[in-house]
Amino acid sequence: MSIKSTNPYNNQVVGTYTELNKQEIEQKIEAAQHAWLQWKKISFEQKSKMMIRLGELLLAEKEDLAKTITAEMGKAIKESRAEIEKCASVCTYYAKNTQEFLKDELVETDAQKSYISYQPLGVILAVMPWNFPFWQVFRFLAPNLMGGNCGLLKHASNVSGCALAIEKLVSKAGFPDNVFSVLLVSGKNVAQVIEHKHVKAVTLTGSTEAGKKVAEKAGSVLKKCVLELGGSDAYVILEDADLEQSAELCVNARLINNGQSCIAAKRFIVLKPIAEKFTQLFTEKMRAKTFGDPSNEEFELGTMANKTLRNQLHQQVEDSVKAGAKCILGGRIPEGEGAFYPPTVLINVKKGMPAFDDEMFGPVASIIVADDLNHAMDLANDTDFGLGGAVFTSDTEKGNDVARNQIEAGSVFVNANVKSDPRLPFGGIKQSGYGRELGKNGLLEFMNIKTVCVG
Repeated sequence: MSIKSTNPYNNQVVGTYTELNKQEIEQKIEAAQHAWLQWKKISFEQKSKMMIRLGELLLAEKEDLAKTITAEMGKAIKESRAEIEKCASVCTYYAKNTQEFLKDELVETDAQKSYISYQPLGVILAVMPWNFPFWQVFRFLAPNLMGGNCGLLKHASNVSGCALAIEKLVSKAGFPDNVFSVLLVSGKNVAQVIEHKHVKAVTLTGSTEAGKKVAEKAGSVLKKCVLELGGSDAYVILEDADLEQSAELCVNARLINNGQSCIAAKRFIVLKPIAEKFTQLFTEKMRAKTFGDPSNEEFELGTMANKTLRNQLHQQVEDSVKAGAKCILGGRIPEGEGAFYPPTVLINVKKGMPAFDDEMFGPVASIIVADDLNHAMDLANDTDFGLGGAVFTSDTEKGNDVARNQIEAGSVFVNANVKSDPRLPFGGIKQSGYGRELGKNGLLEFMNIKTVCVG
């Protein structure tokens, strides 16, 4: 069997790869286990040097790596470069902080000495998506390799070139063989890997349905999993918000990665007195965004990852309009072979429509009008998802209260767009998954938190 990667802009095959058979998968896992037995003994100082070097290589090869991203999944080239730079930052962060995060913690008890020790679990499987083909991997790779775990990567098939580029970079940075390796397999083989005795845990970033399948399999063999899944969380714009600034931020938040991000803003809940003005500003700014060849510096937006996803998004738009929503911008599939979808704005969005209930994974914005703050919170939290949201207001004290106490999500930002940051834990609640990545919390997810008492 072969795996193909196809450019969504021109439909040309970027690469063809041979899928591993069951015996080859077994050999890869055994090699990772053998590597871990030595890797866990390597000092933090040695690991840190390799991780710093990995970050340096990312920056040195940024242009070629960015072109690979853009060719495989259609991201605008400027965003691809930014993704590589962010990966370098997460390497530096964990290279500098892991030793401090994992130092023994003394606890006073009746014993002569009691402490908590953090030790690696072993080989961890990462099942990663195509939308941020480097960043999603590196926010797993950096903490886990620094913590002493080894990694197996099952990447989305359409970004196999990115997966192999990461594996090559890890090797060039001086990491021992098989500390991090790529499994070129299709989704049907994931269960076999999770079941393997040497695989100690699994992390997945992807759709809610994929997360349920991985969680079910991991649960059946009593292995821990971390799931970062979909989102359809709200950006709430209050009456006292700076509308010009809020509209600008909200448009950027909706269109990051051409709207193909779990934390991209999707539902905009606006208080009634400012709804008309905000909608006008927001729509004007959406209309001004240009899309075209993602390798061309002139365009702000590239393509969607493929035509199937584009067509699914368009169907969600059409179904919402049939249910009573009104499309005031976009909403039509452009002519040509590229998997393009234009910036689109829907108003009169209500519960029961795909534009309210489901994740719209593309450049489509849903504007929803609320009577007052309480109504806005009801609308914001009336969702199966809980990944990331935001509130816009000139009263930062009020904004802090809304963010901390009222919006149900793993991350809430005030007067800013939701983003992941190596220094802060990232993850969701409800159907957006469980567990955390990044920060100290993310590092500890796949560590054995061991109690030691000397009595």
